[in-house]
Amino acid sequence: MVSAELARDAVGITGNVISLFLFMSPVPTFVQIWKKKSVEQFSAAPYLATLINCVVWVLYGLPIVHPHSTLVWTINGAGTAIEIVYLLLFIIHSDGKKRLKVLLIVLAEAIFMAVLTILVLTLVHTTKKRTVIVGIVAIVFNAMMYAAPLSVMKMVITTKSVEYMPFFISLASLANGVAWSAYALIKFDPFILVIHLPLSLATHAFL
Repeated sequence: MVSAELARDAVGITGNVISLFLFMSPVPTFVQIWKKKSVEQFSAAPYLATLINCVVWVLYGLPIVHPHSTLVWTINGAGTAIEIVYLLLFIIHSDGKKRLKVLLIVLAEAIFMAVLTILVLTLVHTTKKRTVIVGIVAIVFNAMMYAAPLSVMKMVITTKSVEYMPFFISLASLANGVAWSAYALIKFDPFILVIHLPLSLATHAFL
């Protein structure tokens, strides 16, 4: 019989693979930016939101915050690196005003994470309390990151067209949500569950 720990690792690895695919999905956009040497009308907001979200989840997954969460910090560590590359390309090919705005937001995110990390690790002395604090912060930033996909869902309803919501990205989002929801249920993690289960249900409604 498969142990709960092995099952959790299996769905967690599955979630890592699907999440990596989703992190890589903007690559065609940045190939276009690279070729045209301009960000044109593209916004950095999704990548800035994803960056801070990933960094918070890296903190959440550390053994000194939430033990036994290696698969959480590894995929979010990869996501952090990918978003940094995206933002570097965005900064390089932006005009002065837009470049400054992105740099200031990245600086603000770095300061916020430094302050959060120092406060949590120095003032909070149990992993249970650290988990709750960082988990709540993670939920807030996850909501910001998922605001863009939810706005796309609204556009689908308004236009009655799935043109703005590619099927394979939607399917991957559903599979990702299911994998991480299962991961959170096998060894109950309310913070991961509250992020992924509602999004899975919402994505399922559009497939």
